[in-house]
Amino acid sequence: MASDDIAQLADALSKTHVGDGELSFKGLGLKLDDSESELLGKIEQYPGLRALRLEGNTVGVEAAKAIAKALESKDQLQRCYWSDMFTGRLRSEIPTALMCLSGALMSAGARLTELDLSDNAFGPDGVKGIEQLLRSPSCHTLRELRLNNCGMGIGGGKILAEALIECHKKSTAVGSALRLKVFVAGRNRLENDGASALAKAFQLMGSLEEIHMPQNGINYAGVMALASAIRHNPELQVLNFNDNTFTKRGTLAMAQALRHLRNIQVINFGDCLVRSEGAIALAAVLTEGLPVLKELNLSFGEITAGAALVVAQAVLDKPHMEKVNLNGTSTHQWTESLSSLFLYSEDEGEPDDEEDEDSDAGDSDGSDECYETGECEEIVKENGMNGGESPEKPQSQVSKSQAYPICPILGCHSFFFLLNHFGRLELQAFIFPNPQAEILSFLSHPSAEKLSHMKMNLQQEGKVKKVPLVPGQLLCLEHAVQQEYFTQDHASVLHTLLSRNGDALKSCSSAKDRLSSALEKKSHKYH
Repeated sequence: MASDDIAQLADALSKTHVGDGELSFKGLGLKLDDSESELLGKIEQYPGLRALRLEGNTVGVEAAKAIAKALESKDQLQRCYWSDMFTGRLRSEIPTALMCLSGALMSAGARLTELDLSDNAFGPDGVKGIEQLLRSPSCHTLRELRLNNCGMGIGGGKILAEALIECHKKSTAVGSALRLKVFVAGRNRLENDGASALAKAFQLMGSLEEIHMPQNGINYAGVMALASAIRHNPELQVLNFNDNTFTKRGTLAMAQALRHLRNIQVINFGDCLVRSEGAIALAAVLTEGLPVLKELNLSFGEITAGAALVVAQAVLDKPHMEKVNLNGTSTHQWTESLSSLFLYSEDEGEPDDEEDEDSDAGDSDGSDECYETGECEEIVKENGMNGGESPEKPQSQVSKSQAYPICPILGCHSFFFLLNHFGRLELQAFIFPNPQAEILSFLSHPSAEKLSHMKMNLQQEGKVKKVPLVPGQLLCLEHAVQQEYFTQDHASVLHTLLSRNGDALKSCSSAKDRLSSALEKKSHKYH
């Protein structure tokens, strides 16, 4: 080595951190191409080595072989922080380097608890480089596996899943089953097949506390497989599937899985297209469970304002809640509604008079939308508002009907779901040309003749489809019942439906009790 290189290396090594069994070369920017390095001496001479940090350097094949030789005597090594370790290296070099290092750990008889190989773009071939290590006794004790941004692809995901499954089987056979707690594999292009393969490993282990798999191109098929697996991991605390594609089917499956979990603290389904119906299903789970939830991210999921409001209400009673992210909600009423919900009581505060010029811009495909712009304008008019103008406000107060312009739609939507579920009205949700106006007209004239006439028309047109009831609709109604537009007559009809169909609501008992309580309060108000 040239004298200048030696001086530079000596200066870098002077910054090396040593302590608590950890030897760190983190972020030194060393380019290690051969075996002639003082770094090797540091490793060889360090007694009781438990953790080795090599991240932020670049290791060639020859250097990897030399480091491996130094590690062959380190049987106490438990934590390998080897992220961002192959910058500038050929992709063909990386598997060889990883095989050398893996072989050394197995030869030494090390028992790893943490392995971090994130930010190494090694692809499926790189996974093959650590495959034998993951199958070996050295990983029977593994607790944290971090492979973020490695470009594993579908093939790499399948190899990884098979290795973890075999590791679990072998470790179980010797009486000490693999109990992986943290799994990180974001930005790996796993897609459905890779995610489904890993789901089998997750279900088998049943010990996970954190799963981070953002940006993997997973759609509902892969999400459903993961949902099936997570219900077998009761200690889960963090779920991060940001920027995958759930759609309604995936979200409903995930909502069902969440009912089996009591320790979830962080849910990140942001940018996952959970859609409105999925959001309402998640709100029902929030209402009935998830007692220690701290963070919820459903941002940019093509959720309507009404559905977002239901979610917001569902988290109000969570004592540990710290952060709720509902950015990117589809309709412009959301900002005003959420502000009213959290910031204004009946007799204090006013929402902003100005409307956002871009508020009507939305990127939804409409498949799960409940409200169209023109229809919302009609609802606004019927609630005492004029088109694009701000609602008239009595001096310093805002009435609840003005603060929640979307709620009549939300309540009626749920009202019809409820009627349909009980077979009183076989109704496909929102098949009218102008559904909001029609439903409001129905609520304004709640007569048996009106109901029968609508039912007859629908049956004649052949537009009959039974729609299942979920707790989310009852939560919508609970909110709607408390508003001024929901009259005592409407409340009486709804109370009759609830009282006569108790068996049909067994699956929604908690939401039903809340709705019944709201109806009783409504009745007392008028008597």
